[in-house]
Amino acid sequence: MSMNSPIVLASTSPYRRALLERLGLPFQVCAPQVDETRLPSEPPEVLVRRLAEAKARAGASQYPKGLIIGSDQVAVAGGEILGKPLTVARCEEQLRKMADTTVQFLTGLCLFDADQGLTQVEVVPFQVSLRPLSDAQIQNYVRRENPLDCAGGFKAEGLGVSLFSQLSGTDPNALIGLPLIRLVFMLEQAGVDVLASS
Repeated sequence: MSMNSPIVLASTSPYRRALLERLGLPFQVCAPQVDETRLPSEPPEVLVRRLAEAKARAGASQYPKGLIIGSDQVAVAGGEILGKPLTVARCEEQLRKMADTTVQFLTGLCLFDADQGLTQVEVVPFQVSLRPLSDAQIQNYVRRENPLDCAGGFKAEGLGVSLFSQLSGTDPNALIGLPLIRLVFMLEQAGVDVLASS
């Protein structure tokens, strides 16, 4: 990897930034300007794939020679897409819907080689089964962790683990918002060997 091809995370999420730091690669961060509105009747898989790529391509406007990482995530419960709740009331409502059910998290991941014009895009699924939860438990959880900026309304890397009965998927990092296992493969395809980098 040359200095002319920086790795760029097109996200303002502190969770994704912390995940990417695990790979030990130098990277830049930019804020992609993307309309995240779901298109009419757009399936969740298509939505996260489209937005992940849109974010990566938006980042290329600032880093035209970069390897730009874009990611987007939704939770799907009972056929309904659950995004970031943003308010306490909405967060509690989402957790009540998800209690004692299995929720599928879909994370779109895109690596866009802006210099070469090459795009790699995938959707990585991860399933979370939540245990039965009382209203008091839900209220206490939301008060203690304030997960209003997290898809589904909980932080899997924190106290959110107390809500779960079972997890199923190929990459637990996908649940937090950045599927590192797939990203390492994508970076290798783009000429970046994570284990060879100093």
